[in-house]
Amino acid sequence: MPHHSDELIPTRASLINRLKDWQDQSSWQEFFDIYWKLIYGVARKGGLTDAEAQDVVQVTMSSVAKHMPTFQYDPAIGSFKAWLLIKTRWCVIDQLRKRGPFVERRPDPSHNTGTDTVERVVDPAGQALDVIWEAEWEKNLVDAAVAKVKRHLDPAKYQIFDFYVNKDWPAEKVAGLFNVSVDQVYLIKHRLTESIRSEVSRLEKEMI
Repeated sequence: MPHHSDELIPTRASLINRLKDWQDQSSWQEFFDIYWKLIYGVARKGGLTDAEAQDVVQVTMSSVAKHMPTFQYDPAIGSFKAWLLIKTRWCVIDQLRKRGPFVERRPDPSHNTGTDTVERVVDPAGQALDVIWEAEWEKNLVDAAVAKVKRHLDPAKYQIFDFYVNKDWPAEKVAGLFNVSVDQVYLIKHRLTESIRSEVSRLEKEMI
């Protein structure tokens, strides 16, 4: 089960320091819970199958564990985020090499129209994987911010926000469903949007 922490994506230097102790299982579990979906999502969008992406998660985590005791965090040299991308990239490359000279491609989800047969595997050594990494990082960051705001919010208010913003229902329909005024729907949407933006900004400042 996911570890519900207020820091779902960014990892402070304190956690990295704790990871130097291989016996600190709670810190390693926290680290895994924070990053496994990010690594898995990047691997899948990079062209790997579910099983291959799961392997990338496990191998990447093992590589991090192996190198963590000697890892020195220095913001002047580079971020932990960039270092983790390098680890993930090499694991994706290794998975593709295991396929041999005849690469089995899977359909690109972004081109899945039911009849489209376009297939693509992203070059893990190219800039495309960097773009995927950034997109997945931002997505997970927003998801973390939404989860944080949602935990401290009246469930009914989040439902109003969800129906109006995510499900794209008309404000009048949402107001009728929840027995509130249209102005209240607009106000809830505004306040939650600002709260999420504020949380994203806070999390971004804590990234390393």
